[in-house]
Amino acid sequence: MGSQECDIIRWFDEVAENAGEVQRETLRRILEVNHGVEYLKKWVGDRDLNVEDGALLESLYTSLVPLSSHADLEPYVQRIADGDAAPLLTHHPITTLSLSSGTTEGRQKFLPFTRHCSQTTLQISKLAAAFRSRIYPTSEGKRILEFIYSGKQFETKGGVRAATVTTHIYASEEFKEKQREIKSFTCSPDEVIFSGDYKQSTYCHLLLGLHYGAEVEFVASTFAYSIIQAFLYFEEHWREICNDISDGTLSAKISLPKCRESVLKILTPNPDLAARIRRDCEELEREDWLGLIPKLWPNAKYIYSIMTGSMQPYLTKLRHYAGKLPLVSADYGATESWIGVNVDPSSPPEKVTFAVIPTFSYFEFIPLHRQKSQQSYNNNDNASHLPTDDFLEDDPVPLSQVKIGQEYEVVLTTLTGLYRYRLGDVVEVAGFYKNTPKLNFICRRKLILTVNIDKNTEKDLQLVVERGLQILSKTGAHLVDFTSHADVAKQPGHYVIYWEIKGEVEERVLGECCREMDASFVDQGYVVSRRTNSIGPLELRILERGTFRKILEHFIGNGAALSQFKTPRCITNQVLLRILNRCTIKRFHSTAYA
Repeated sequence: MGSQECDIIRWFDEVAENAGEVQRETLRRILEVNHGVEYLKKWVGDRDLNVEDGALLESLYTSLVPLSSHADLEPYVQRIADGDAAPLLTHHPITTLSLSSGTTEGRQKFLPFTRHCSQTTLQISKLAAAFRSRIYPTSEGKRILEFIYSGKQFETKGGVRAATVTTHIYASEEFKEKQREIKSFTCSPDEVIFSGDYKQSTYCHLLLGLHYGAEVEFVASTFAYSIIQAFLYFEEHWREICNDISDGTLSAKISLPKCRESVLKILTPNPDLAARIRRDCEELEREDWLGLIPKLWPNAKYIYSIMTGSMQPYLTKLRHYAGKLPLVSADYGATESWIGVNVDPSSPPEKVTFAVIPTFSYFEFIPLHRQKSQQSYNNNDNASHLPTDDFLEDDPVPLSQVKIGQEYEVVLTTLTGLYRYRLGDVVEVAGFYKNTPKLNFICRRKLILTVNIDKNTEKDLQLVVERGLQILSKTGAHLVDFTSHADVAKQPGHYVIYWEIKGEVEERVLGECCREMDASFVDQGYVVSRRTNSIGPLELRILERGTFRKILEHFIGNGAALSQFKTPRCITNQVLLRILNRCTIKRFHSTAYA
């Protein structure tokens, strides 16, 4: 490990050792930099928060400024988008706004983006690379096969540039500096990353990844989903890619002039390489592409991507492509802020934890306690009086007071103008790195499936689908993707789970999958409602191949970037429901509780 890598780990060890004090100084810095902004003035007035005692500052700040959500900040962000240059949230000039992916809550949200976002991205990239290089050392000047994509950029009516946070990051000087600092370079030029057409970008990423094949030391993307999509695309187009490598040409399907020109500058005819790849692909095709990545990129050491939360269902397919290569989970962050770094890259994605970086934002944690479901659920009369999910809350605590084994919701105060902002992520404190907590991501807190008095989260749905897959996997078929919908158009309402499958499956087996999933929901409100028929039998709908690609294309057509796309696990959007229902080819109703 080089001296730069040792230096950045030494820096992190120091701030982690003194995490409580560093957090208080981070809060002090945020409040000093943003003193007098309109949002803070609303709560703090003219009070002087410049107190010497850090613990007193924490107490004063949290007693004056309430917890917030995006709805509280939205009027201020909209004024920024409309061209209001007054210091509303921060004194830092906000000339760009980030768009959230929109796949969690069904619509994209504007959030402030400043230079601080690019700088923290550079910092966490260098820190994470240093921890990875301890276990998987890479050589200087080698390549990353990186499936990254820019989204559409546009100007708001106030002249503020808006795009996904990854689009801003890839366009920043810090992104180029990151490659120079970690001495690993992406295979694709900017013209491919910023082409604006994800299919053309994917083709070029794969083509150039194979062109630089011997130099590629790891395969990466923002989310695991993007890697899966890229290799599913490769399964269909590898012959054409081989032709381009052999002849030093570029397929006519790459029609964007800047993209074509940049790739053709790199390519030279290489019939020997093309012949080897053809042989390998013919063999891989017979083996259903098992071990595709190490076969085609023999010097790759690992796969690197976000693999937690909604990405976990893709791990089976990713391991299929990866063969024996380790999967290394990328770091924990959101459009709002980076949160934690993976300090143990050898941990499998299912067990990965993230050490909070105490200089990035000021963090609070709302203790959450899972409710014991009441047994008296018999009718809809109680529904309006129930909490929105199965958690009871205590008052937020600072980072220095979290406890191992306790679940929390993350709260952020950032330099970019978010104040006591509820992130909606549920995490568990799994341990400590020095004195900073290591977090295990549990789920998004947002309730996704509810018909009556039932309450089921994305995590609950994922566990239920896994039970169904235990039956499906015995057939040799596999699940491409899934989503769900709470159908209340007719009474009683019921859950619909949509599956897209690769392979042939008997209807009897699919009926068993449906029954198993229905019987596997453990939420007491669901169980009681099913027994009393106030929720109808679960319905499993099988989709035609390519349905989830249509869902992806809908989001990309509305400005999302493939780099940030996550399949929505519960759908309420009518356009998407029409796509799903139009593409349904089989329906099964559960016989559980009959």
